[in-house]
Amino acid sequence: MCQHQPPCPTADSADREAARQVAHHPEQGWSLLCNGVLLFEDTGELLPDGRIIAPRRPPAASRVVKAA
Repeated sequence: MCQHQPPCPTADSADREAARQVAHHPEQGWSLLCNGVLLFEDTGELLPDGRIIAPRRPPAASRVVKAA
């Protein structure tokens, strides 16, 4: 898919999110990368072969409880 030089990371690469955006729809919460990956606002991904990568959100600061 990618025509960039040097080519963007493939959808199977660990750094696949570094590929260039070809479509960006912040109002809908997603971007399409040139390697065919749909990247969602919540950090989830849909790969071109249909595999789903679950969101990788850090724990919310409001949920951290400190012992007294």
